[in-house]
Amino acid sequence: MTRRITPDMTLLDVVHQYRATEPVFRARDEQAGECLLCKALFETVADAAARYGLDLDALLTDLEAAASDGK
Repeated sequence: MTRRITPDMTLLDVVHQYRATEPVFRARDEQAGECLLCKALFETVADAAARYGLDLDALLTDLEAAASDGK
């Protein structure tokens, strides 16, 4: 399966192209300790996951599911 959302995309790119992914990021704000879309908007998905201790594979899977559902 080809992913629409890749680790090298910025959070801004992801939410701009797939608006339905915003709740996926919001759901991880508590774990991150701050608003991801406020503080990491220009970081890549991979960099944000590493910075905030998020599981990159799980994040990408959830983002992909949201993007598919929210076509």
